[in-house]
Amino acid sequence: MYSTQEHINLKDDLKHPIFKIISEIAPQEKVFVIGGFVRDLLLNRPCKDIDIVIEGSGIDLAHKVAEKVNASKVSVFKNFGTAMIRLKDGYEIEFVGARRESYNRDSRNPIVEDGTIEDDQKRRDFKINALAIHLNQRNFGDLVDPFNGVQDLKDKLIRTPLEPGVTYSDDPLRMMRAIRFASQLGFSVHYQSLNAIKEHKERIKIISQERITEELNKIIRSDKPSIGFKLLFNTGLLEIIFPEMIDLYGVEEINGKAHKDNFYHTLEVLDNIAPNTDNIWLRWSAIMHDIGKPPTKRFDEKIGWTFHSHEVVGSKMVPKIFKRLKLPLDSQMKYVKKLVFLHLRPIALANPNAKDAAYRRLMFEAGNDIDDLLTLCRADITSKNEYKVQKYLDRFDKVEKRIAQIEESDRIRNWQPPISGDVIMQVFGIGPSYEVGKIKNDIKEAILDGNIKNDYDQAYQLMLEIGEKLGLEKK
Repeated sequence: MYSTQEHINLKDDLKHPIFKIISEIAPQEKVFVIGGFVRDLLLNRPCKDIDIVIEGSGIDLAHKVAEKVNASKVSVFKNFGTAMIRLKDGYEIEFVGARRESYNRDSRNPIVEDGTIEDDQKRRDFKINALAIHLNQRNFGDLVDPFNGVQDLKDKLIRTPLEPGVTYSDDPLRMMRAIRFASQLGFSVHYQSLNAIKEHKERIKIISQERITEELNKIIRSDKPSIGFKLLFNTGLLEIIFPEMIDLYGVEEINGKAHKDNFYHTLEVLDNIAPNTDNIWLRWSAIMHDIGKPPTKRFDEKIGWTFHSHEVVGSKMVPKIFKRLKLPLDSQMKYVKKLVFLHLRPIALANPNAKDAAYRRLMFEAGNDIDDLLTLCRADITSKNEYKVQKYLDRFDKVEKRIAQIEESDRIRNWQPPISGDVIMQVFGIGPSYEVGKIKNDIKEAILDGNIKNDYDQAYQLMLEIGEKLGLEKK
């Protein structure tokens, strides 16, 4: 990392040809690459989103650049004074005129006026995002760092350019963004910023749910999502945006018997699963897997704390939570609901007395999601006792091995009835009826119980036997 006291020129790091092209088109203009690209360049992180700011018309510059690079389209957003082009190599370049902003207290939509690069840097959310690099020919590559953002990168710190209370009150989404960047980068949020977030947390309510959830999903996608969730919890934001998760917090003790803190357990499961999947819906399943524990918590004098049927209650809570958070209500919601419902089943199979029928039923119900379910359940094995964790993991290895053996033998994962309803109706000369459903279900149960193989001939013979008991005759 560069010293904050030296003159920094990054022309050798601006390897993408777009920067030279912009310099040639606007050689004398005050034009800069700014924000996240500069931050990630200094952190040696990949970034394909490039923000260009000019003291003048960003839209005009975008059209000139698009013509030079033969871009197929310029997307113009006149209301925001911005334009964007997409390059064939996947880079997205956004152009905007430098501006100053002021805010009405009841809205996060600013009053925008033309401004200087200094005005533009002041309106940025964090010092590490206010870094800019000259693209005009005379100063090409010179870093512009009025708020000492390079030092914050060295210190791994999130701070606002202006007084944090003003920054967060003006645009409350920045509270979520501060926590999101801390989670993504592994940085700390400056204590003054944390205090300001606590003070202004209620202002998050003026932000649309879609924008809040977008930031929440970025936190969940972090390498270690617990960093973000702990900050959301400690600042009071989590209680506002996701109260069901707050309900997991805390330990209650009666007669010397206590249960674990299910909030921190959930964060541990989420961190455990993160290295093993980029599937955000599997990560959401980790977040939601114990969400039904608070409403099912009971104390039994003999056995202590119980959470009977929390997987059933939790799965029923999923649609309501997804709807409020404006998450998808189709296949993704059903996937999370299914994994929450099934998350205890593989653990139960670690019992050496578990029958193959129990394995088959689980595989049938999980279908193609069985591998994700097993990933979730492995992440759910947590304890401060490392020996205990390893013992359960060893048992779980055997469960996974047995599932693989049964799948190879019985082909249950993508199970389709070997005898269709059409075959049953044709054989017995009947139409859709109770008898058809009865025969199909009994064949399925026989396969899952291991009484017959998942095989057409054996299923056909059983169909005839069941039909005879029901008084049906083969035509």
